[in-house]
Formats: sequence, C-alpha cells, structure tokens
Amino acid sequence: MTLPAHTDHGGAGPVVVLLHSFLMDGRMFAPQLAAFDGFRCITVDERGHGGTPASEPFDYWDVARDVLGVLDELGVSRAAVVGTSQGGFVALRMALLAPERVTAVAVLGTSAAAEDPAVAAGYRAVLDAWVGGGAPPEVLDGVAQICFGPFPVDEWKERWATVAPDQLKLTMGALVDRDSVLSRVGEISCPALVLHGSADLAYPVERAEELASTLPAAEPLVVVEDGAHFLSYTHAEAVNPHLVRFLTAHA
Repeated sequence: MTLPAHTDHGGAGPVVVLLHSFLMDGRMFAPQLAAFDGFRCITVDERGHGGTPASEPFDYWDVARDVLGVLDELGVSRAAVVGTSQGGFVALRMALLAPERVTAVAVLGTSAAAEDPAVAAGYRAVLDAWVGGGAPPEVLDGVAQICFGPFPVDEWKERWATVAPDQLKLTMGALVDRDSVLSRVGEISCPALVLHGSADLAYPVERAEELASTLPAAEPLVVVEDGAHFLSYTHAEAVNPHLVRFLTAHA
C-alpha cells in the first residue's frame, strides 16, 4: 500500500490525528496546530486531496485504512482522531476498524448517515458543471458558500480551480456514494465529542444530534452559533477551547 502524504508535526505529548474536509488538505488545520501545544499532531492528505493522488474508486473505509497505515509507519500504536466533515466520516470508520487504537474521536460538521439522495444529485450536478466548464467561478463560489459560509477563502478557491477532473470525480464519488454507519456508531466506546455549526449549509444540526445521542461515550453536543460547515477552519476561536479540553482529558 502506498501511504498518503502526511506530516508529523512533532511533540512529545499524546498523538492527535487531524483529518480534513472534502476538497481540502492538511493545511486547513493551521489554526489547530497553533493552539494544540502539548500534543503530537499528525496531518494526513486523504486520497485524491493535497499530496495524495487517487488512481481508482475508493471509499472512506479505504481512507481509514490509509490513516491507520500512516500510524503504523510512524510507530504510533494509539491516537485521538479529530475530523471535520469528510474527516469525521473517516474518524468514525477508524474507530470501528481499530477500536483498540483510537483513544478518542472529535468530529465537526459531520454525519454518520449516508448522503441524502436529493443532495447527492445536486452534488453530481455540481461535478458535471465543474468538470465540463473548467471550474466556473460561479460553481466555485457556490461550493465555497456551502463549505465556508461568508468566510473569505479566495486562496482555497484558487487551489480548487486547479484540481484535476479525474481526481474530482473520484473524491466526489466517495462522498456521495458513502455508506451509512449510523447503525454501528453504538459500537464506538471511546470518548467522543461532536461539534456543529448552527449555520452549517451541508448538514443540519439534526445529523449532529443523532450522532451525539448514539455514540455511547459522547459528551453533550456543542453547537457553535453561526458556525459554518468547515467549522474548525472558519470558527477556530470558538471550537479550539472545546477541542483542547477534550483532548487533554482523553487523548
């Protein structure tokens, strides 16, 4: 197995793996890296993102195995996992695949359910417009609105405009065709923290409520007022204290 691109940011404290959202890469966690003193943070570019190309269709179980492979390569036996949106999909699957290796999970703007069919159809239409039109500005603006809300992110839109169509097709396929793990979330016994923005345009707060109520060792749901979908990036000042407290107690 070819390991995904990853960065071990060092540190002698407990290991925390940071897993990014759709269309993003490990750089989205700069606000967390600046705040997570005392932890050994590892960022991973998931398949089809950043420095990790995808060569064939894949699912988030495959990505979870990729991340576990990174931990093997680094000699890390146990780690806490923080995931935003897509990263949360992967974090939950890691905890199901290797419960003995995941000390805690914190997920932001994520869901344990499969994608709503109507939403999936909309995303496929976005994919067609994106691939067919060479990343039209109005498409990039619309996707940015879903992900970041009103937060200014021109630098990310510039990066998105250079994504190869074959990579976009593969990553979008993993997103819209993912399976539900809601019926299995009760198997995840490690401490868990669920955070969600009240202004999340991708998943309603109900997705977070069902996840927090189903995870056996979850803390009370944290809803960030006016928080956008990519919550860890857009509202770092609001979420970082919750994450640091949780990881200090459970990582």
